[in-house]
Amino acid sequence: MAGRNTAPDAISVLSAVPYFAEAEATTLQGVAQAAICRHYEGGEMVFLEGERCAGLYVVQEGWLKSVKMSPAGREQVVRFVGPGEAFNELGVLADTPNQVTVIALEPCAVWLIRREALLALLEADRRLARIITQNLARRALHLMSLVEDLSLRSVEARLARLLLEQARETTLHRRPWATQAEMAARLGTVPDVLNRALRKLADEGLIRVARHQIQVLDRQALEAKALLEL
Repeated sequence: MAGRNTAPDAISVLSAVPYFAEAEATTLQGVAQAAICRHYEGGEMVFLEGERCAGLYVVQEGWLKSVKMSPAGREQVVRFVGPGEAFNELGVLADTPNQVTVIALEPCAVWLIRREALLALLEADRRLARIITQNLARRALHLMSLVEDLSLRSVEARLARLLLEQARETTLHRRPWATQAEMAARLGTVPDVLNRALRKLADEGLIRVARHQIQVLDRQALEAKALLEL
């Protein structure tokens, strides 16, 4: 992992991120000057749960996952993060240790904006403060939905909902790192249970599973599955 700070590079990246689309030009310049670019290889940890919060992260390229880990090492994926997205708002605003562990799924370039610098910028630009607050609210809604799914819906229903959310038109194209183990961690289960759920949906004619993609064959029936409760 290497860090560097080149303001023109940072401006070109950050100005294309929806997160900073409404920020004042002077604020964007300040963010760029405070940003440090870091590179991670697949499997490398960006930060650990419980560590001191360093600041806000913005993804330039690559995909990462934020996870909660049990003492036994089992993962619950909270969120996948890709290009143009930001993460770790909670630690910045609440001044708490990192609430999750973030791991690179493939080679990534991530910009770190130190907490102290970002807080100073928020004081100067209310629009940026509003954007970050809105994004944090969306994350809270996502976590509420995740809790609802884990507590009220079966693995089969959670899988159906995930396929509906992720499929472009009728096909979900799986990235090289999107293994069944990763999908199981996102759904709060284990690979064996996920495999059975996939086979059941395939046997019922709702989906077709290939090596690198899953095709939705009956969207209406899959939507009905996604609504089923335990």
